[in-house]
Amino acid sequence: MKIAAFIPARGGSKGIPRKNILPFLGFPLINYSIEYAKTCDFVNDIYVSTDDREIAKISTSSGAHVINRPKNISTDTATTESAIQHFLDTIDIKPEIIILLQATSPLRPAGSLTKAINTFIQGEYDSLLSLTPTHQFFWKVNGDIASPEYDYMNRPRRQDFHPSDIPYDENGSLYIFTRKHFEKTGNRLGGKIGYISFPEKYGYQIDSMDDFTFLESLASNNRNEKIKIFSENDSNFMGK
Repeated sequence: MKIAAFIPARGGSKGIPRKNILPFLGFPLINYSIEYAKTCDFVNDIYVSTDDREIAKISTSSGAHVINRPKNISTDTATTESAIQHFLDTIDIKPEIIILLQATSPLRPAGSLTKAINTFIQGEYDSLLSLTPTHQFFWKVNGDIASPEYDYMNRPRRQDFHPSDIPYDENGSLYIFTRKHFEKTGNRLGGKIGYISFPEKYGYQIDSMDDFTFLESLASNNRNEKIKIFSENDSNFMGK
């Protein structure tokens, strides 16, 4: 069964210019997703889809194959699904399973990719995503009216949340899906959907410079807690 990791990384970014290759703890941001994919023996190939020469050069030197993405699907309005479809149309030997890793999620638990793939295969899922539990109390807003998504008359203490009542956030870190499912639906999600849960400290992604600064500080301050970015055996792990 051929399994491929796919990392979309266009050159343009309105929120943070050159975001995907900004130094994060001394390494280009995209390297963290490439290295994460390399920690899993199930992954046969790693592909980076980009329209940017510098991203392509960094990705190649890190051991990934580069898919040269056309400009018309590299805009702010282009979907990730369009990049996935271009990737499948471009390569000759197509994978049965695709792992989508977003470059904006540099912090992931060690061993989580292997666990996710095992969960995906054993559960015979069509798609799977990473979720993060949150102990927030959510509300919906409609015009000038706010309505709760919980029973505020019986407000639970956060530490007393029942597992079935805990809301989960789609953290955007990883998605797994079969090529058959994607070709049928044109979407990374759908069918029988499984999940893998990441602890809250791994549930952040970078969309703004504030996010970037916060995550870099979080990673730096948790060196002693062994937040896994690269594999434990990588001499570059957290500057070790």
